[in-house]
Amino acid sequence: MVSSQLSLAGTEVPRIGLGTNRLTNTPEHVDLVKAAVAAGVGYIDTAYLYTGGDSETTIGTALSPPPENCVVGTKGGYRPGEGRPDVLRAQIEDSLRRLKTDSITLYYLHRVHPDTSLEDSLGAIKEYRDSGKIQHVGVSEVGIDLIQRARRVLPISVVQNHYNLSDRGYDDVVDYCAAEGIVFVPFFPLRIRGRRPLAEIAEHHNATPPQIALAWLLKRSTTMLPIPGTLSLQHLKQNLAALEIELTDDEFDALA
Repeated sequence: MVSSQLSLAGTEVPRIGLGTNRLTNTPEHVDLVKAAVAAGVGYIDTAYLYTGGDSETTIGTALSPPPENCVVGTKGGYRPGEGRPDVLRAQIEDSLRRLKTDSITLYYLHRVHPDTSLEDSLGAIKEYRDSGKIQHVGVSEVGIDLIQRARRVLPISVVQNHYNLSDRGYDDVVDYCAAEGIVFVPFFPLRIRGRRPLAEIAEHHNATPPQIALAWLLKRSTTMLPIPGTLSLQHLKQNLAALEIELTDDEFDALA
C-alpha cells in the first residue's frame, strides 16, 4: 500500500503539497493559505521571485507563526548572477522578512548557473544553516552529479525537479533520491499530455485524470511529494483526495 505521508524537514506531512507561484497578497489569498493548512496541506512551496515577492508575503501573513504541522519551503538564486553569495544573502534576508520568521524551515538553491559555482552558492546558504536561520536545504533542477557535489558541502534534504507523467527526464534522479532517502518534489506535476488509459483509469476509480496523475506519482516513488499549484480551495481538496487512490500494478504500468 502506498503511504500517504512522509518525513519532510523533520515533520510528517501528507505527500501532496501546494505550489504558490500565482499567489498574490490579497485577503482572499491569505484566507486560501489558511484554508489549505486547515484542509490538511503539510507543505507549502514558494520562492523569492514568485509574483514579485507577494507569494512569500502572503504566506507570511497567513502563517505567522507557522503551524507545527506545516513546512514552508522557499527558494532563491533563480536568475543568472543570483547565485552569487552576496545576492543570495540579500535574498535570504528578504525571504525571512516576508515570511515573518526567524528561521526558514526549508530553503532551496533555485538554479545552478555557470557564472557561480554550486559550492560558492551553497556556501552562502550553509552560513545561514549554521546560524540556525535556515534549517534544511534543497536544490532544484539538478542531476545526480550536482546532487552529489551539493551533499559534499552540506546535507541535502530535498530535490525539486520538473517531473510528471508525461515528462520523465529525471527518472534516474527519482530513483537516486528514493535510494538515498531524499524527498523528491516534482514541480508542474499535472502537465500531462493526452493518454487514453488515463481517462479510462480515472473513470474506473470515479476520479479525475489529474487525480490519477498524482496517484501515479505517489506510486512511482516512496519519497515523492508533488506540489500542484491552485488558487481554488475546491481543486486543492481534489488534489488531496488523490492520496486515497490506490492504483494497481497493472494500472501503473499502463500509464508508464
